[in-house]
Amino acid sequence: MLWWFLPVLAVVSLGLTWMLRRYALASSLIDVPNARSSHTVPTPRGGGVAIVLSFLAALPVLGLMDRMPWEGVWAFLGAGALVAVLGFLDDHGHIAARWRLLGHFTAAFWVLFWLGGLAPVSIFGFILELGPLGYALAALYLVWMLNLYNFMDGIDGIASVEAVCVCLSIALLYSIGGAFDLLWGPMLLAFSVLGFLYWNFPPAKIFMGDAGSGFLGITLAALSLQGGWSSSVYFWAWLILLGVFIVDATVTLVRRLIRGEKVYEAHRSHGYQFASRRYGRHLPVTLVTGLINVVWLLPIAYLVVKTGLDGLTGVLIAYVPLVLLALKFRAGEAEVR
Repeated sequence: MLWWFLPVLAVVSLGLTWMLRRYALASSLIDVPNARSSHTVPTPRGGGVAIVLSFLAALPVLGLMDRMPWEGVWAFLGAGALVAVLGFLDDHGHIAARWRLLGHFTAAFWVLFWLGGLAPVSIFGFILELGPLGYALAALYLVWMLNLYNFMDGIDGIASVEAVCVCLSIALLYSIGGAFDLLWGPMLLAFSVLGFLYWNFPPAKIFMGDAGSGFLGITLAALSLQGGWSSSVYFWAWLILLGVFIVDATVTLVRRLIRGEKVYEAHRSHGYQFASRRYGRHLPVTLVTGLINVVWLLPIAYLVVKTGLDGLTGVLIAYVPLVLLALKFRAGEAEVR
């Protein structure tokens, strides 16, 4: 049994984050608050590299122990490393948006090469096989998840808590559904994030940085595609569990596009950012994000996996209140200063 490996991984991530914090302080790799920031205290950044190194180093161990197929190992290793390196370089300087986007799509196509694209999807009892169109949609999905996770990493702990809740929830559903061969990917990621979360929990002592947030986004999306090849219900379950981030980021993007704003420019108009300013602290928003995952999204995902609830119906049930919540907290509205 390799379960002992998980707490060890969390400790490794914890130690790596401590070292990265010392490096960031020594190298003046500091996020200084500005008009677009949601924080008020200069804070080291780049701690997400600890998540990347912990997770990627553990993958070959799973492959050698026959706990994960090598196709998955290579998919997560290649795409995760590329996205993390791009984010690390961007954290230390600046990479033009077009080159970042090219790198993101390269990572997406790497994932699709190893995992086989988008699995057939069950909708209202019909099996939808999209063929080449499925590859294109899956590539867009991977790149969107990568970037939205970056967008949603704007207050202390929220991206870490989301990743831990989603990964542990899907691991529970895999166990209930008997898909034990899929357990290790999300469990590794959850424990890699837990070590970092100790330092990132509000009030954060270090930020994740683009290297960590982009890596989490594409890895979670790739894990969801992998799950879909086992059963369509697992892909739907992933979409439900990721609902808080998907809805807030998408509603914000759509409303900014309608106003004609440059969506690639930094801003503070996500629903969670308005909420953190309304309550004057990051902690309540981060905790409620985890609470929504556990008490609302997980039960709906369970119904899809175990009771035969249609996946698309489950997504709609899960998302409608989240859309209303995003609108209540003004997601995508212009900020009045």
